[in-house]
Amino acid sequence: MKYQWVSLTEYYNPNEVRELLAQCMWPDEERILAELECYRKEEERSLFGFVIDHALIGLVGVSSIGEMLRVRHIAVKPMYRHQGLGSQMILELRSRYAQALIAETDRESVEFYRKAGFQIESLGEKYPGVERYKCTLNVEI
Repeated sequence: MKYQWVSLTEYYNPNEVRELLAQCMWPDEERILAELECYRKEEERSLFGFVIDHALIGLVGVSSIGEMLRVRHIAVKPMYRHQGLGSQMILELRSRYAQALIAETDRESVEFYRKAGFQIESLGEKYPGVERYKCTLNVEI
């Protein structure tokens, strides 16, 4: 599958970005718009996407933390899932930025990170009834 890696900060179709971001966070319109505004204004944040035939099919949002990139959001449109695009976005980040990656996730998504080569550490029950995980992918030497 041939895709184009693009910055989504000023992407021509903000509705596509908003809809895809809603898939990887609590789908509250106000919170989604606030996150998008943070990606536009905060220098340490970046939002990227995969585009095929002028359609956004996946996105990944990161923030710089010292020598590491924190994966804040990652989503792939349902019809493109289970084709390796999420892992490809992780590889794209690694090849472009050569930094260690960290993420925090829930039980539902932890296997994605494990399959992508991240080391997994339980953070315990961070919220009532919700176990969270720290996922770390170090820079290879």
